[in-house]
Amino acid sequence: MTDNNTPMDSFATRLGFILVSAGCAIGIGNVWKFPYLCGQFGGAAFILIYLVFLLIMGIPVMVCEFAIGRSSRRSAARSFDVLEPPGTRWHHFKWISIVGCYMLMMYYTTVTGWMLYYCYLHLKGAFTGASTQAVAAAFGSMLGSAPTMLLWMAVACFLGFAVCYFGIKDGVERISKFMMVALLLLMIVLAVHSVFLEGAEKGIRFYLVPNFETLDRLGWGNVIFAAMSQAFFTLSIGIGAMLIFGAYLPPGRSLFGEAVTITALDTFVALMAGFIIIPACFAYGIKPDAGPSLIFLTIPNLFARMPGGQLWGSCFFVFLSFAALSTVIAVFENIIAFGRNLFGWDRRQSILINGFLVTCLSIPCVLGFNLWSGFQPLGPGTGVLDLEDFIVSNNLLPLGSLAFVLFCTKKNGWTWESFLQEANAGAGAKMPYSVQRYLMYVLPVFILTIYLKGYYDMFVKQGTGVLIKWLCVAACFLLYIWYGASAAPSRSTEKR
Repeated sequence: MTDNNTPMDSFATRLGFILVSAGCAIGIGNVWKFPYLCGQFGGAAFILIYLVFLLIMGIPVMVCEFAIGRSSRRSAARSFDVLEPPGTRWHHFKWISIVGCYMLMMYYTTVTGWMLYYCYLHLKGAFTGASTQAVAAAFGSMLGSAPTMLLWMAVACFLGFAVCYFGIKDGVERISKFMMVALLLLMIVLAVHSVFLEGAEKGIRFYLVPNFETLDRLGWGNVIFAAMSQAFFTLSIGIGAMLIFGAYLPPGRSLFGEAVTITALDTFVALMAGFIIIPACFAYGIKPDAGPSLIFLTIPNLFARMPGGQLWGSCFFVFLSFAALSTVIAVFENIIAFGRNLFGWDRRQSILINGFLVTCLSIPCVLGFNLWSGFQPLGPGTGVLDLEDFIVSNNLLPLGSLAFVLFCTKKNGWTWESFLQEANAGAGAKMPYSVQRYLMYVLPVFILTIYLKGYYDMFVKQGTGVLIKWLCVAACFLLYIWYGASAAPSRSTEKR
């Protein structure tokens, strides 16, 4: 059995590290949420603001995660224990990552199952020539069928853990390389096809030419916050999902340079997803701001009208399936590492135990759309998925990111000097020493803004009383962060 203090595996190549890490970041948020946010918030103007926040928020937090992972050579389940000064309480934050990874997969596997199912439906031609009513009925039928949803959720879990079974080099790295290359090629083909559709030029103009009058109409504050939130959440930072790949990365390259490369690849995929969807929507008179229904209701209607729609629809959902599975595989690898680091399980034991556990934990999300549809935890129209997503996206991701940033910059944590030495070790672009105050004082304010605004947006429509109650919950989480980050090191030199 693997000792729970033994360092983890390593990637075979730098390219493998970049593609696997990018695969973790590239997910449903890039190819589903980003295009409809562009449609809702003014196209190119939204993209410009989004890119700014990627640079000033996303990259620094990613570097923090990679540095903690590479220096500790552990997953988030043990990394704080290895690096924290004796007598401090930073190790308590491991639970944000552990709970976050499990809870993310409790609903992400269900949505990945949807992608796989729709890929299957397009391959067999279920939407060829289908009416708008038939497309809507197919989505409703899927949600109402617990056996169908359970089957495809289980398929997503099986595929993810099967890849992880073969290890980092022969499983995660090799398969992720294939999926990422195929994903990028499919995107380019689909994007070229979309931009040459008749009438697509209006969509290209909307997507590439900033219209600041639209921002005035929508409200600059709303657009800026939407761009800030998307830039923050798109990189899968905050729950240690990236940290584990830092643990698998051998020395030799600076982490700041690698984070820039991964962010650029993630951004390229998001932008190309917009090139696929938005010009095609304009070409066929479909609104690109349809929200979450864009993928499962609007897009199938688009392909149903398009010549060769079965082929293009199949390619599109293969692309979506690869994007979703790349994230599933990456987070499953984190979950497997938790078992190895905490309990000394070998890879096979951790896969068997966690495969069963994650599949069972994913069942409530499936049932929330049918047998448990009466359960509306966050107000009318919400379900189990909304509750799980709120806990992860609005709580664990921002709070985990805050904990990583504070740990890397505070004197009673890992310290700025230790962090910067690890982040800049090796060839590549370096993080400047001068950004210390920005990471210590400004970046936490951005993260807290996202955190508190998420609560406000979620509960303000339900009345002041409900909002105050949930803001009290938010305050408790913040007190937990303060408690963990406030302990001074003891004089003892005893290792944890």
